[in-house]
Amino acid sequence: MKITFLGAARKVTGSCFHLSVNGLQFLVDCGMHQGLDSDALNRKPFPFEPKAVDVVFLTHAHIDHTGLVPRLVREGFGGKIITTAATAELSRVMLADSAHIQEMDARWMTKKNLRAGIETPVEPLYTVEDAIASIPFFEKKHYDETYALDSLIRYRFCDAGHILGSGTLELWYRDNPERKILFSGDIGKKGNPIVKDPQHAAAADYVVVESTYGNRRHKGVADSLEELADAVRTTFKRGGKVLIPAFAVGRTQDLLYIFNKLVREGRLPVPLDIYIDSPLAEEATKVYFAHPELFDEEAKKLFGTKARKTVRVHYTPSPQESMKINQIPSGVIVLAGSGMCEGGRIRHHLKHNLWRPECSVIFVGFQARGTLGRMIVDGAREVNILGDRVAVRSRVFTIGGFSAHADQEELLEWLGLFRNKPEVFIVHGEEASALEFERQVKEKLGFVTRVPAMGDTFEI
Repeated sequence: MKITFLGAARKVTGSCFHLSVNGLQFLVDCGMHQGLDSDALNRKPFPFEPKAVDVVFLTHAHIDHTGLVPRLVREGFGGKIITTAATAELSRVMLADSAHIQEMDARWMTKKNLRAGIETPVEPLYTVEDAIASIPFFEKKHYDETYALDSLIRYRFCDAGHILGSGTLELWYRDNPERKILFSGDIGKKGNPIVKDPQHAAAADYVVVESTYGNRRHKGVADSLEELADAVRTTFKRGGKVLIPAFAVGRTQDLLYIFNKLVREGRLPVPLDIYIDSPLAEEATKVYFAHPELFDEEAKKLFGTKARKTVRVHYTPSPQESMKINQIPSGVIVLAGSGMCEGGRIRHHLKHNLWRPECSVIFVGFQARGTLGRMIVDGAREVNILGDRVAVRSRVFTIGGFSAHADQEELLEWLGLFRNKPEVFIVHGEEASALEFERQVKEKLGFVTRVPAMGDTFEI
């Protein structure tokens, strides 16, 4: 088998791995790049022929793992897209939303260019029609069941504990003798809200493992909960409102769970008004509640009828309803996408409130290098938002304990559970994080490790 690392190699986003074995070609993930040079990277020709790819496996629905699927289909892919049922359902709404954003951004850039005398229209990366055309290729699979791709290749998903439907992919291939490669996907930390803890395979010959937090440890959950509650309370006392950039899938649902918990424990005021300013988040939340069989026991209890009345959740599907939030100066929490502030409605809320010292912006997830969110977290005094320079005067909180990713300690524990010593490829982390995690794996586990660069190919 040959494996080529086409994304998430010494960077976090753009997850995509190309494999070829026994005359078959397949991908594990086909994600969008985010941050620096992302548009150029997303438009770059695929380094393979889409028509020649037989199968795409998707580990979960986040757009940095699925976001180029519509483009792949438009350029000729006609095979199977294999994933879990929940991932397929979440991908349907996420890819349509991503396409809508591509179309809106293309129209906006075209108008901007026309004002500058440039008449060539900007084409979207892909359209809503392209996203819809990709859905019939999806095949839904169950956790913990082994399926045959052909007479020589078998595969199985187990629960990665990251978001609803997230999977670790095990792939067996006949190579005299049979070999096994495992793709971690994004590994959740233990105790993540709503979803169950990560499952683990017993053995593998090769492991492709994420390293988003491979160089750090998360703050304790108890401390993070109190920090979040305190940030909300003090913001309301100052007469401001709280903005939380949140991924529509996973993070928004986790935060609803957390705020329910804090209100029920008397740590936040009643009534607590939360605006979910993301049509995608509303649709994703419906998918979550359609799959209670994937919830952990605490989530099943907390999301009962009575528990859901502890906060007042307001959905704002239309742009007009979204703009009305700007008329509320204080006392509310606004959850809006995207999680790294690279698109979506959060940019509008930041434009209207980031300059207000009484307000707060709370980051509860990883901010990739080059994103607007990362600039704010790194202490920029002024940022460009939708063509305007905006002063950063709001209080900025970064609360790492709510990340849906395992930290360094949990990643090492996860790798240490293999009965054998697999060869490890470290991906999905910024270079410093991936290299530090490699050092830890060698020192503490004694595994053979590699940190691939973009485009690297290995024979395994």
